[in-house]
Amino acid sequence: MKAIFTILLTLFSAIIVAQSPKTEVMTLGTFHFNFPNLDVKQISKNDQIDVLEPRFQKEIEDIVSKIARFKPTIIVIERQPNKQHKTDSIFNQYLKGNYQLKRNEEEQIGFRLAKQMGLKKLYCVDEWGNFNNKIDSIISGKDSIEANKFETYFVNNPDSSKRYNSIPLFKTKGILADLRQSNDEVNIKKSLGNYLIGLFKYESQEHDFTGVDFETGRWFSRNLKIFRNIQRINANASDRILVIFGSDHLNLLNYFFDCSPEFTRVKTNDFLK
Repeated sequence: MKAIFTILLTLFSAIIVAQSPKTEVMTLGTFHFNFPNLDVKQISKNDQIDVLEPRFQKEIEDIVSKIARFKPTIIVIERQPNKQHKTDSIFNQYLKGNYQLKRNEEEQIGFRLAKQMGLKKLYCVDEWGNFNNKIDSIISGKDSIEANKFETYFVNNPDSSKRYNSIPLFKTKGILADLRQSNDEVNIKKSLGNYLIGLFKYESQEHDFTGVDFETGRWFSRNLKIFRNIQRINANASDRILVIFGSDHLNLLNYFFDCSPEFTRVKTNDFLK
């Protein structure tokens, strides 16, 4: 009887866990509105737009109204936690009408939407990844010979033709069209493939894992930390979390949310119609 009771208790507990309500999440992948050009993919000056122009401001307002249908109660943005105090201060000034929004998407979309939804803050959750000692010595240039080899491999990437490269649409078809392309589920999956070729396959010595270690630190470690920061937010099942990040991050963040027993992810493009 004791064994049967233990089995039944285990099954009952499993059912309760399975039925535990999850927090809804929507991830909004964007291009960087202020074009800092810090990513591998660079946008030339001639191909950039000024989001402060009236036509783009009108489009951004429309995009915000579409996303508002999700009714987020928590908004997280691509800024590091050490910027939280400054972000809080700027957002408070914006709520008082004493601050003009800058060109970045955290403010153009995040601040506007947070104000519209009556929120008092946005959460800064970005992080950097961790490299092992060998990778640190390469990217810091301490091992100059290896650093030169690594840079040469990067410049002459043998897998360049295999990369998934979406054509930016913001200048020709508008910001909304570009966001829909960036948040397309198929395109997001393709973008993860870019982190499994090129530098990922770099070998300092035959059959070692130098490139794997590099991408583990640069991308996988970083996004796991970002996800952990989102977990740290005191959210409950009635909350709805909006994540505003550079679109490439979705190739891992979406997967983490989909696999997590704590969250359920809604399809972003359902709101960008």
